[in-house]
Amino acid sequence: MFIVNVEGAIRKDDKWIIIERSKKEEHAGGLLSLVGGKIDIVGNSSNILENTLKREIFEEIGIKVKENLKYIHSTSFVTDKGENVVDIIFLCEYESGELFVKQPEEVEKVFLLTTEEVLNNPQAPIFLKKYIKCAELEL
Repeated sequence: MFIVNVEGAIRKDDKWIIIERSKKEEHAGGLLSLVGGKIDIVGNSSNILENTLKREIFEEIGIKVKENLKYIHSTSFVTDKGENVVDIIFLCEYESGELFVKQPEEVEKVFLLTTEEVLNNPQAPIFLKKYIKCAELEL
């Protein structure tokens, strides 16, 4: 059984919206990350990946993204607790809203960073750098 997680590589003003995960988070606490979250069990649903991602982005950092989410990458990993996760990354474009930490229990800080700033940041894990490189190819 897998947990399904979605994340958004969000572009705003030629920069990436990147969060620092709360240090309280079980997985990758205190590291830089894309915004996203787990898919909830909701029964029959259309566009569950896209709708979940849009909801998570708004809930965590207070912004809306445009409708045209573009699939860019997927991966799987095992959490420290031994949970199997399928992670799906979408390229998103900022639409509206004020960028701020809306859920401090999940997000410590929000940044606008260039690709180079992400790739050279010591808080950016290897997987984030890979996601940004994949997203950059889709621009």
